[in-house]
Amino acid sequence: MPLRFGADVSTAETDYGTVLLDEQVGAYWELNPTATLVVRTLIDGGEESDAAAALVREFDIDEAQALRDVEVLVGQLRSSGLAS
Repeated sequence: MPLRFGADVSTAETDYGTVLLDEQVGAYWELNPTATLVVRTLIDGGEESDAAAALVREFDIDEAQALRDVEVLVGQLRSSGLAS
């Protein structure tokens, strides 16, 4: 399922990943380059399996671990209220 940030979440890509600002509570989150790749893939309409495949290609990690990492990240973004 594609990822969508809430209306009150601003994003800015940096040299070190992506910064998220939850404008409603004034909290910042920093995503490392790995998480940025996952988020970019999902925002562009990809599925979690597509994001995991991108991690495998880019970082040469095990596919099962990549999928677990994607699921954890997406779960954290959704449970924090940053994304749906």
